Amino acid sequence: MIFSRQGRHLSPSKTAGRVLQAQQPPTTVLQHTRGRQQRLAELDGQLGSASSAGWLQAPTSAFLLPAGVAMRDALDRLLSSVDSNSPFTLKWKVAACDFEEEWCLLQGLLDKLPFSARVRLDANGGWDRLQAWRWVEKLRGDPRLQWLEQPLAVDDWEGLQTIASVVPVALDESLQAHPTWRDQWQSWQVRRPLLEGDPRPLLQDLLRGKPRLMLSTTFETGIGGRWLAHLAALQAQGETPAAPGLAPGWCPAGPLFSSDPAEVWAAAEVSG
Repeated sequence: MIFSRQGRHLSPSKTAGRVLQAQQPPTTVLQHTRGRQQRLAELDGQLGSASSAGWLQAPTSAFLLPAGVAMRDALDRLLSSVDSNSPFTLKWKVAACDFEEEWCLLQGLLDKLPFSARVRLDANGGWDRLQAWRWVEKLRGDPRLQWLEQPLAVDDWEGLQTIASVVPVALDESLQAHPTWRDQWQSWQVRRPLLEGDPRPLLQDLLRGKPRLMLSTTFETGIGGRWLAHLAALQAQGETPAAPGLAPGWCPAGPLFSSDPAEVWAAAEVSG
């Protein structure tokens, strides 16, 4: 099951429709601006085919588990397909169903998760402080917890800082609502290049080795996906490598999502 940013369930048809609609050729001033900014980075020789390194391939992504009770079967399938002695990362969407039911699901996940695994729990800002703190107490000291992702509302700087003093916290929606927090937040940051516009500041942060940045998809077309893969590869070369959030198995297929830019633009013209 896929969720909107507001936490509503989206059917596969609605999800594909929204993705396709979002990936039409640029028509707004903002989309035109972001397109120009991305092309400028290539013209500057900083990224992609214009740079000496060319386009880098993305490292292995974190696995995305569905919210709610569907997580159980998905987890079993995942565990049967991976080497439990090798490290892997998974992400589970939480704060998406009854709190007590989810609490029981958490215990089942922890009972099955091997020591080699790392788990990210993404609440999308859906907990209040008391609810979040219950999860903190449960998970503090567990080396398998990579972070709690956006455990509180986007504006709750004090509450987020308090939690981050006990367990790792990754901000996502807060960084979209408060871009200046990218320069202030010292724990993990979920960075979505397509939403940030000009990729050059993020690129420079990665080249300088700024720690605790994790690259994540916004279900972009193949053109944006190529950018995301390149930046994720740079992140993996830094001192705090983290599996990117590429949502394997969740992204739509088709020419709009091809790694060949010519195929993407041809498909976009047909769709338009």
